[in-house]
Amino acid sequence: MDFQAYQERSRATARYPDAGHNPIYPTLGLCGEAGEVAEKVKKVLRDGGGVFSEPVRDDLLLELGDVLWYVAQLATELNLSLDTIAETNLTKLASRAARNLIAGDGDRR
Repeated sequence: MDFQAYQERSRATARYPDAGHNPIYPTLGLCGEAGEVAEKVKKVLRDGGGVFSEPVRDDLLLELGDVLWYVAQLATELNLSLDTIAETNLTKLASRAARNLIAGDGDRR
C-alpha cells in the first residue's frame, strides 16, 4: 500500500469532533499513541531484558498503526499529503547526511 492510498482510506474512519477542521484532536491522539509505543518499549527494557518477543512485536505493530493513523489525520487536517511528507523527510535527511549534519540539534540544520 502506498501513502496516498492509506491516507485516503484511513480518512473514511475519521470520527472525531469537527473532523476536517480540527488539527488539535489528531495531534493529541498522536501524542497518546506515541506514548503507548514508548511504554511498551520501556517494559521490554524493564521486564523483557531488552528482547522484543513476538507478542510484544505484535502489540507494537498495532500501536504503530495507530500512530500512522493519527499522522495521516493530522496531515489531512493540514492539507498535506503523506507522500509529500515522506519525500520531504528523505530529502532533508539526505542533505544532512551529505553535509555530515545527521547528529546535532535544530530542525533546519
